[in-house]
Amino acid sequence: MTGMKKGAGEDPFAEDTDGGNEDVEETNDRAETTTESEERTSTTADTTDTDDESRTQSMQIPYKFRRDGVQDGRSRVPLFLQSETKTAERDALRELEDRFDGNVSLTDLREALVMVGLEHLDEAEAQLESWGYGMTFD
Repeated sequence: MTGMKKGAGEDPFAEDTDGGNEDVEETNDRAETTTESEERTSTTADTTDTDDESRTQSMQIPYKFRRDGVQDGRSRVPLFLQSETKTAERDALRELEDRFDGNVSLTDLREALVMVGLEHLDEAEAQLESWGYGMTFD
């Protein structure tokens, strides 16, 4: 009783007498096909991960909804306004509340105005000049 049972299939330890490179080539073909399939799956997974990351980044929750209050993440800075500026600010607040059909925080409005002003330094320069900046008395 040496060897394997009859009918149990091929003996994996038997010598290949007919030169049988066909099995090796077939195995290599299957391995290459599997590798190509895995690469396609991997590439698809990488693309899907990238798409998910892009969607996650573009779906970031706006500051208004992330915070606990209007002072969250902000530094306190004193703000002193001339009466005309204060009136214009109040009018702008009402206008924006109408546009948004809801309450707009004065703190948010002020920071938005500062940020827009920072993007338009030429206009801020013109306002400063109207207040006397850049004047010389030579």
